Amino acid sequence: MMAWTKKDILDIESLRANEIELILETAVGMYEISERPVKKVPALRGKTIVLFFVEPSTRTRISFDIAAKRLSADCVSISASSSSIVKGETLMDTAKNLEAMNPDIIVVRHSSAGAPHFLARNLKACVINAGDGMHAHPTQALLDMLTVKRKFGRIRDVNISIIGDISHSRVARSDIAGFTKMGAVVTVCGPPTMIPVGIETLGALVAPNMDEAVSNADVVMMLRIQKERQKDMLFPSEREYAALYGLTAKRLRLLRPDAVIMHPGPMNRGVEIAPEVADGPQTVILDQVTNGVAVRMALFYLLSGGRHNADMD
Repeated sequence: MMAWTKKDILDIESLRANEIELILETAVGMYEISERPVKKVPALRGKTIVLFFVEPSTRTRISFDIAAKRLSADCVSISASSSSIVKGETLMDTAKNLEAMNPDIIVVRHSSAGAPHFLARNLKACVINAGDGMHAHPTQALLDMLTVKRKFGRIRDVNISIIGDISHSRVARSDIAGFTKMGAVVTVCGPPTMIPVGIETLGALVAPNMDEAVSNADVVMMLRIQKERQKDMLFPSEREYAALYGLTAKRLRLLRPDAVIMHPGPMNRGVEIAPEVADGPQTVILDQVTNGVAVRMALFYLLSGGRHNADMD
């Protein structure tokens, strides 16, 4: 197995295909830990991890927290509202003060694109990007790739259709980068106002309508409308959006029987996905959440210099 050499995890574009493979292979081993009666190994005992979430989060923050604790790391979580940022302290001053306490890894979620990259350039501690503005969400892309690989046994030549608000979605950007790098075929679909100009240069195909996008897909990834990132209303109404781009029970019949449905969450039931579809047998949405813990465990392990040996027992 190749040795891990990167200090930070900032985006998918900076990862080579063999590095993604190593992360996914390591995550498979971590998945087994979460199924044990005692869900803890001493791999990161003595390590300190700080979760610095300037932007709100539920799944990602808790997933990182659980991942750290299952590897026996000490984990501290702070938010913007509980930090000195509310008193006017700069992001860099806050980060420098955190680093003065000698943590090993700082996980950052921030509303400004590039914030984790800025910190990584200026901090000795390892930095993991847990989502920055509309730019990137690398750990979500990695857990999505793990979910597909566990379902189909491969990523290469799998047809992935990503539906919804592509323009404002950091998940879409990271998924396109990751899946195409690993040999999948990625198609996007959504209102024309939500499809970035020139997205084909990223390696994605653009489907003219929802029915065509899902009919040949092995994986349908539904995205919510990123209202918090939109300055203007980009579609007439949620009802019209659901009719044209929602995954309804009727539209579900267009999918292949073995196709799976994914969603990074949070879901807006009745808008981009019908409740009966979200809870149906073809969804692997909760598998994504489970795999997220395994991927984040793998990243902590690799960034900490871990090797597959006795410390995993």
